[in-house]
Amino acid sequence: MRDKRPISLLSALAAALFFLSGCGGTAPAARDGAPPADSAAEGFPVTLTNCGVKTTYQRPPRRSVTLNQHATEVMLALGLEKSMVGTAYLDDRILPEYREAYDGIEVLAKEYPSFEGLLAAEPDFAYGGFADTFDGQSGRGRAALAKAGIDSYLNIEECPSGPVTMATMDREIRNVAKIFGVPERAERQLKKLRTTLDRVGERLAGTTPVKVFVYDSGDKTAFTAGGAGVGNEMIERAGGVNLFADLDKAFGDVSFEQVAERAPEVIVIYDYGDQPVEDKKRALLANPALKDVPAIEDERFAVLPLSSTVLGVRVPSGVEALARQLHPDRFR
Repeated sequence: MRDKRPISLLSALAAALFFLSGCGGTAPAARDGAPPADSAAEGFPVTLTNCGVKTTYQRPPRRSVTLNQHATEVMLALGLEKSMVGTAYLDDRILPEYREAYDGIEVLAKEYPSFEGLLAAEPDFAYGGFADTFDGQSGRGRAALAKAGIDSYLNIEECPSGPVTMATMDREIRNVAKIFGVPERAERQLKKLRTTLDRVGERLAGTTPVKVFVYDSGDKTAFTAGGAGVGNEMIERAGGVNLFADLDKAFGDVSFEQVAERAPEVIVIYDYGDQPVEDKKRALLANPALKDVPAIEDERFAVLPLSSTVLGVRVPSGVEALARQLHPDRFR
């Protein structure tokens, strides 16, 4: 369960003490390989406005905490593990190429840490993947963190100013790299990610898009991917058309009758949490409202881990994985 307790007197006192120590006390020691506190960092100060919060960084953060998997993997992809003192909340296994670096970082909590637990890591920066990462009711609001001397950054899929596309992915990775003063690492990473997308595009040239319905969860209604999240463009780049792209949000509920009316040819199941994919398939196959849907009649399903469908470094490989399931003939 996510911690929903209000900020206690102990929390407030801890925050005040942490803030005072950050202002006048001895700074926490840097991890090996992190820049020293008094170093003059090239290209700084850096000012960034993120989801309505304007922050000026005088130097790269040295004691970062990541909350949510896609935030963690962006940091690791940029080679910033030596600037990380804590992480939390995985939906899936960390990608193999980042596992060794991840294993050297303290896990603060299985899900979100309490405010006290976060302060105990003595971070100077917190990077969150979802809006509820910085839940004010649990004491982790961005204003509360700022009062404790902790800068914060939220994945920009949670506060889009327009459609969330691959250009948004580029901006997310570049923003984080800018905060840490490593823009060249962002460009190297983006070159790899764009190569994957280009390869998929070449394979799918001339294909007829497949009609897709995303099933995340739900029994009375279906929680599905709308048109405002990166999942929508992932479907398009994988050779599909999202039947609920007209839903003006990243995720939302629709009725199973609406699903039947739109007649998907493939149902894409998002895999995460305690409900196995096979249980989701059985529930969909047994749903009387869906009995005449082509995807149900043909038992045609595709599966993606949830960690691949949110804005981060997994998105291009997620596009390729989905394309292989929607158009297997193009990948033989």
